[in-house]
Amino acid sequence: MLSTISRVALLDGPTPLQTMLRAGAHLNHPGLWIKRDDCMSLALGGNKVRSLEYWLGEALDRNCDVLVVAGATASNQCRLAAAAAAKLGLECHILYAGDERTHPNLRIAALMGPKIHFLGPVDEEERGLLAKRHMIALEAAGRRPYLIGDPVVGALGYARAAQELFDQTRDQKIELRHVIMPGSMGVTEAGMIFGAAILRQSWTFHLVSVEYQEEVLRKRIADILDDLCRLTGFVPAINMMDSVRVHMNQLGQGYGAPTEDSFHASRLFGQLEALVLEQTYVAKTFAGLIDVVTRRVILPEEGACVLHTGGVPAALA
Repeated sequence: MLSTISRVALLDGPTPLQTMLRAGAHLNHPGLWIKRDDCMSLALGGNKVRSLEYWLGEALDRNCDVLVVAGATASNQCRLAAAAAAKLGLECHILYAGDERTHPNLRIAALMGPKIHFLGPVDEEERGLLAKRHMIALEAAGRRPYLIGDPVVGALGYARAAQELFDQTRDQKIELRHVIMPGSMGVTEAGMIFGAAILRQSWTFHLVSVEYQEEVLRKRIADILDDLCRLTGFVPAINMMDSVRVHMNQLGQGYGAPTEDSFHASRLFGQLEALVLEQTYVAKTFAGLIDVVTRRVILPEEGACVLHTGGVPAALA
């Protein structure tokens, strides 16, 4: 179903699926696994690489000659878009909101040679308007720009990742019941849920919210799922949202604000599994994993896999 949609290969192959024996022993859960999407060769990797495979596929289909991406100076998406553009020999323009210019993600992105524009302290809505104006200006100058970020196209990357995870669990004879992920913009989440539905896998998805209230997060994901069905022609046999559990107890003071639980999770999984967990997305997700295992929302006999979405440079900020 996905094979007819254009994609640029940016991964060297499947990312590792590893058992967490020491963490599992500590938490009294022998069936804990981690999908290592922090282990990618492109500019320190992360979940946006999978979305970029499809965004760039669409850009090349349209014969675009410049990529445009907008985000905060801490943006993983901007870092990886710059890296992907360099890999393919495309020009890249990054529009950064904010004035902070020392974040490791920005510094790594700058090494890839993009043209960087600082927008100042604008909100998300104004940033989007300025990105559209930049696109119009490029088109007026005779360029063929592509704006990175369509959530439906980007979600295809994790529909493909679901197939990858399924193949790995089958090959390793893992009975997977639960998948734990960050709950944020909905792109990664919707893609994985959609991919599992295509495969008819009855995985339960535990989304640890790091940004939105539950009703907002659910609507974002449901809207992307509806659009994925329209794009691909897939008719699910069930309501895909029935497999989703949203956990709000790790949000703390909101997006980007660490908590005592997230600091504890980063220390615990660093000491037991040598993992590097940044505080905006991943450490809160692993704090959510500790919570659902400790409270036996996920039982010891039920196989569970947590997705490490990357963002490692932010751990150095």
